[in-house]
Amino acid sequence: MRWLLAICYVVLGTVLTSCSSHSQHVPGPTKFLIGMSQANLVEPWRIEMNREIKAEIQNYKDVKVIFADAAQNSEKQVKDVERLMKQGIDLLIISPNEVKLLAPIVNKAFKSIPVIVLDRDDPDFNHTLYIGPDNEMIGKQAGDFVVDLLGGKKGNVVEVQGLSDSPPVIGRSRGFLQVISQHPNIHLIDTIVADWLRDKSEDQLKQRFVTYPQIDVIFAHNDDMALGAYLAATKLRIKHIQFVGIDGLPGAEGGIQLVNNGILAGTFTYPTGGKDAIKYAMKILNKEVNIPKRVTLQSSKITPRLSIHSISSLINMMK
Repeated sequence: MRWLLAICYVVLGTVLTSCSSHSQHVPGPTKFLIGMSQANLVEPWRIEMNREIKAEIQNYKDVKVIFADAAQNSEKQVKDVERLMKQGIDLLIISPNEVKLLAPIVNKAFKSIPVIVLDRDDPDFNHTLYIGPDNEMIGKQAGDFVVDLLGGKKGNVVEVQGLSDSPPVIGRSRGFLQVISQHPNIHLIDTIVADWLRDKSEDQLKQRFVTYPQIDVIFAHNDDMALGAYLAATKLRIKHIQFVGIDGLPGAEGGIQLVNNGILAGTFTYPTGGKDAIKYAMKILNKEVNIPKRVTLQSSKITPRLSIHSISSLINMMK
């Protein structure tokens, strides 16, 4: 009798576990379906963008987000958007890999549903809303910071860019060059394209350290590439270089911690717009009025002089 009772308990437990598991995966009624087309999930900044979207969408129980990762492949991203459209999304959020190649599919989507573009805009895009920081202004701020780091002394600078010809790269580089070109003591001796990747930045800099034995400052267009440059210098036991990045993410290897650890001389926050995208998406889907065509996100400079309290406030703002 005991063995029969034991079997009953096992069967009952299995049934209850199965029911519990099933109930957690049963989708509730969905009022709106949003598609998120991401350029890649290699860059920490883009991982943070998706994390923000996932966190913010939790505030809307009847809204679902479908994510797609283009893996730095524009042709795949076109297919991703086509697939999302076939799944019946009510709104598209896209952070394009390459704006020129993505313009046709963005414009096609815009003919039938609202489209929010993050980070990379283009005059050929038709969209409901663009959200992103002012890259040229961030470039100018980085240029001013490099000028301050050198303190009037002569200095050789290397610029490490992200994906060639992308709008953020063009804007940041333009702003940066506008500033340092006004200072005859500062020489931009090389520009490297590392596609936003740490490993590629590290490999390229190892070669440049041989070609240019005297480099004073390395300005990288994101913190991950700045870290790659630092790792290259560390492995070659080069200690006199100062490193500047952009992104200012929280986390163990984010820009804020890299500044706190003395690896970066400074960085500039570059909000992902993920949280804002969901907030504006809901306004658009609920047909609210007076929604702007562009939202410019503000950037902040992070240096060792910034207080721990201020850094904590910045991190809380990103959550």
